[in-house]
Formats: sequence, C-alpha cells, structure tokens
Amino acid sequence: MEKELNRDECLKILQEYTKSESLLKHAYAVEACVVAYAEKFGEDKNFWGNVALLHDFDYERFPTEKEHPYKGNEILKELGFSEEFRTAIMSHAAYTGIERTTQLQKTLFACDELAGFITAVTYVRPSKSIDEVKVKSVKKKLKDKGFARAVNREEIIQSAEELGVALDEHIQFCIDAMKQRKELLGL
Repeated sequence: MEKELNRDECLKILQEYTKSESLLKHAYAVEACVVAYAEKFGEDKNFWGNVALLHDFDYERFPTEKEHPYKGNEILKELGFSEEFRTAIMSHAAYTGIERTTQLQKTLFACDELAGFITAVTYVRPSKSIDEVKVKSVKKKLKDKGFARAVNREEIIQSAEELGVALDEHIQFCIDAMKQRKELLGL
C-alpha cells in the first residue's frame, strides 16, 4: 500500500518502462485530470494520481491488446500493488471486459482518451498553448474524424456519461486540470 501512495516510487516504475516523451506526457496529463477529480470528489489524490500515472506504464513494451494492460497488471502484482489499484488500471481498457464500478475506475476511463485528445488539439493551436484551448474547439475537432484518428470518440462521450458529468463540463474540467500542469505537459 505504501508504494501506491508514493508518487516518486510510481514515477520510477513509469520511467523504467516508458522512454517515449509523448507517453510520459500522456501519463502526466491523465494524472492531472484524475487528481483534480479526486480533489473534487474528496478522494485520495495520491492513490488516484498514481493509478493514473501507471495506467499505461507497460504500453511501450507491450502495445498489443493481448498484452496491455495485462502484462502491467502482472508486474504490479509482483511489486505488491493491491487488487484495487490494479483493477482500476485494468478497467481503463474497454476490451478487458472489466466493468467499471468504482468512481476511480469511471474517472480514469473518462480522463484517458480525453487528455490525449486535448493534447492533440493543443498541438494544432498556433501558439501550441493549452491556454488557447476552448471546449468549443475540442468539440469541433471531435466531429472531425480525420483529426487524431486513433482517439475513440464514442469512448469519450460514453465515459463522461458513466462519470455522470455533462460532456462540456468534463472537457472544461480536464482543460483546467491540464492548465495547472502545462509546463510539465509541454503545453
């Protein structure tokens, strides 16, 4: 349990398995959004943040649906991470078939795709600054199927519904959370 609450320990694991700057920044972006929701919901920011930080830590080495997040789950189990921590991570990938029943699981799922999409929207702004990103521009890009093709739009919409938050409100909340860490995110 101690590791689960220690960001430095989780950061070491993330950096051991993930070398790609874009994947590291994705982990930090999702962490920013999830921690903000933890604060809003009165939950443990450290626990929630570390789940978010490690949700894709195995992806660079094990990028297939047959491996990710299953290999990461095995690694974290060997390192002594709790079932609650690991199940939350497993539930972020819809194809695992793990039902999202906890607030943490729903929050991670809701923040994962959206954080990546907001980052992509930021990169096409003239200033490449998240300070210029508005809900309207994110929603406009969501309609453009050619933009950030790999992002599952249905999951973004579905996950906000599962979280019980209006899509516009969820987008704004994540933009605001990412603005708080824009230097770390390079945005």
